[in-house]
Amino acid sequence: MSALTETGSTRPGWRKGLTRNVVILGFVSLLNDGASEMIYPLLPVFLTAVLGAGPAAIGIIEGIAEATASFLKLYSGYLSDRVRRRKGWIVAGYSISNIIRPLIAFSTSWTHVLVLRFSDRVGKGLRTSPRDAVIADSTPAEFRGTAYGFHRAMDHGGAIVGPLAATALLLIYHDNLKTIFLLSFIPGLLAVSLLLFGLREKPVESPVASSAAFNFRAAWAEMSTGFRKYLWIVLVFTLGNSTDAFLLLRAQQLGVPVTLLPTIWVVLHIVKMGFSVPGGILSDRIGRKKVIVAGWIVYALVYSGFAFASSQWHAWALFMVYGIYFGLTEGVEKALVADFAPMHLRGSAFGLYHLIVGVGAFPASLLFGLVWQKFGAVAAFGMGAGLAMLASVMLSMSAVTVPQVTYKER
Repeated sequence: MSALTETGSTRPGWRKGLTRNVVILGFVSLLNDGASEMIYPLLPVFLTAVLGAGPAAIGIIEGIAEATASFLKLYSGYLSDRVRRRKGWIVAGYSISNIIRPLIAFSTSWTHVLVLRFSDRVGKGLRTSPRDAVIADSTPAEFRGTAYGFHRAMDHGGAIVGPLAATALLLIYHDNLKTIFLLSFIPGLLAVSLLLFGLREKPVESPVASSAAFNFRAAWAEMSTGFRKYLWIVLVFTLGNSTDAFLLLRAQQLGVPVTLLPTIWVVLHIVKMGFSVPGGILSDRIGRKKVIVAGWIVYALVYSGFAFASSQWHAWALFMVYGIYFGLTEGVEKALVADFAPMHLRGSAFGLYHLIVGVGAFPASLLFGLVWQKFGAVAAFGMGAGLAMLASVMLSMSAVTVPQVTYKER
């Protein structure tokens, strides 16, 4: 039987987590992230060197953008449960982002970038929770860590291809950033096309009562106490998890030249990609909580390192270790959400998770930028490290359990 079959696949071991929809969504993310990452590593330089913006402006842009996306993730997740269809939301979200994103090339002030990043994140908000729910709908419970790890690995694969393409194009077009932004439309178009013709809708099971009202409070009331505790702890961590644009700015301060910023971004994503599937498999075997705590501790150590780094090689080394944090947490956190979620409210559960992350995203990035501007990098990165350690302690000591999933040695 093909590796692309749905949950009834007879393939052995961790590959049972790689159903058709998981694989299709993985390749869509690879192409979409390739398009996005042709722009993102260059955006801080574009804002500061071309448009004259400062660290606080970067924090405002990224904070508003990510907070917007997170509120829409709640809305789209809930409605995908209500209408019992998810593909339309996913297609619309990817389409909006890949039309809007290249228009950053025409920006003449940082406020223009703010508007376009806001619009781009609207697309992300529409697609993310339904997409994450589709992965849960298509994957056996005991292989969710593997499935989400694979999806994140493919996403990071795009983040490797994108900056490499940007680096090559910078050499060809003599550091013309605007041309690179425009060319990002090509892989974005391929991503939307694959999604349209490749993804197979799997109807949501266990229908709920019909309602025209948008009432996420009812969904919240159905969630378990353990899930609610988990979300509050995630919020504490997120308050110290500012935009990675600050890491790129810090790398530039430490001596990494502008032409190598896409390369250091590639190094980060190579490590992310390499650890995402093993991190997911590990969580399937020993439990999600232990793996997440380990990842958050790695994050705290990395931010402490950035606080006191003093040379270019420190930046390269810290970016590599930073990738381990992502491999241990990104897919695993989502797998834990899927473990908690009632079958008929998976979209809503992911929406609530992303909302909590978004609620913390704006103050995290804004506060980080303001602290850096007023007190310096050491204070800002130290703050991020401290909050990560606090969240690690809270999760390790909490009684967050998921009774419906049994983790087994394989």
